[in-house]
Amino acid sequence: MKQKTIAKETTLKGVGLHTGKEVSLTFKPAEVNTGFVFCREDLEGSPSIQALAQYVTRTERSTILSDGSIEIHTSEHVLAALTGMDLDNVLICLDSEEPPIMDGSSIHFVNAIEEAGIVEQDAEQEVFEVTEIIEYKDENTGSELILLPHDSYEINVMVDFGSNIIGTQNASITDISQFKDEIADSRTFSFLHEIEMLLDNGLIKGGDLNNAIIYVDKELSDGTMEKLKTAFNKEQVAVKPNGILDNLNLHYPNEAARHKLLDVIGDLSLVGTKIKGKLIAIKPGHHVNTEFAKKISKHIKDSKRNKAPQIDWNSPPLMDVTQIMNMLPHRPPFLLIDRIYELTTSRVVGTKSVTMNEGFFVGHFPGAPVMPGVLQVEAMAQTGGILVLSTVPDPENYLTFFMKMDNVKFKQPVVPGDTLVFDCELITPIRRGICHMKANAYVNDKLVSEAELMAQIVKKK
Repeated sequence: MKQKTIAKETTLKGVGLHTGKEVSLTFKPAEVNTGFVFCREDLEGSPSIQALAQYVTRTERSTILSDGSIEIHTSEHVLAALTGMDLDNVLICLDSEEPPIMDGSSIHFVNAIEEAGIVEQDAEQEVFEVTEIIEYKDENTGSELILLPHDSYEINVMVDFGSNIIGTQNASITDISQFKDEIADSRTFSFLHEIEMLLDNGLIKGGDLNNAIIYVDKELSDGTMEKLKTAFNKEQVAVKPNGILDNLNLHYPNEAARHKLLDVIGDLSLVGTKIKGKLIAIKPGHHVNTEFAKKISKHIKDSKRNKAPQIDWNSPPLMDVTQIMNMLPHRPPFLLIDRIYELTTSRVVGTKSVTMNEGFFVGHFPGAPVMPGVLQVEAMAQTGGILVLSTVPDPENYLTFFMKMDNVKFKQPVVPGDTLVFDCELITPIRRGICHMKANAYVNDKLVSEAELMAQIVKKK
């Protein structure tokens, strides 16, 4: 399957549920291998953050992403829509920290995506195919998520809030293609006692009776009635026979479970890749969802760690050695990479062919030539240098300096005749010319060395 993005920009406007701020959200097409990226156009420099589990900082009432310079609240409904529509690469541009709540579901985002259109891109989708059971359990809440091998992305959700009003509910889809028709219009919900607490703490400023189902699990006192009238700008508030506040009709008897399934899809999109497997979610919530996403991400990285990136050796490289020298300041005999085969905003793959002509083999070691480990690390750093220098318009005017290295390990000796493949991926986004990356080096699909590296580019004086 090919990667997909939207055909053109599309914009929605509304208010943030918790902030109450007017906000404009624009979906924009993105290049291959970009993933889902939030951009804050209201902040200086329009900083961005990838929608990845590693950036989850809080999960109270919603999933919040932050890297210290940018924060995004209530990301899950937008991400569920993008995942449910089988997209891979989209920029989500906001002029506030929280997307518009719309009607509390994902359907308005789905409709906007359909209106913009979807186009295939010239790259294959990355899919995590589950081959073994992965599970996460919260002993305190009894929440449990289990991912099993399967031939599609099937999701089964069970919710139990210990309430007679909502009861125990189940919802499921057998394939992500069912999201639009079965799940997308399921709205967020809350209990009356939670609403009172949120109102008392100045939250849900953008709430009204049209974007959240409120289950009344306690007696509606006169004081509470007045609070709700004020909060929702209504002259009258009443409770329906089915136990929810008025002005809303349920789309489905199990709408609460369906919305929880929606949240699961949005939160697990933070894995950063498509999932092919069967998910069983018992009492899911944003905290356990995102912790499970982190666990899956680690499992994928650990699996990739010992697997070299696939290179089509019959195709021309993205950059040859001459083009590399146009970007890097290094020169022979200290230029230690020959070719670049992949370069995205977060990853770079390069190679070096090791020959007996390397000067360091003269003394390391006579009669038993072995490439020094420190030069392997330097070669990985030069590969990462291509990544960070690609972010400036005049890379020839910059120098790259090491800041630190951690967790350096050498697994196998590198000898003449070997072809080193370097796979470097960002640990955190590039900020102020600082690149923090995880780098692996392979020979014949075997991991020979690895390191976590940090370097900074500095303009030549």
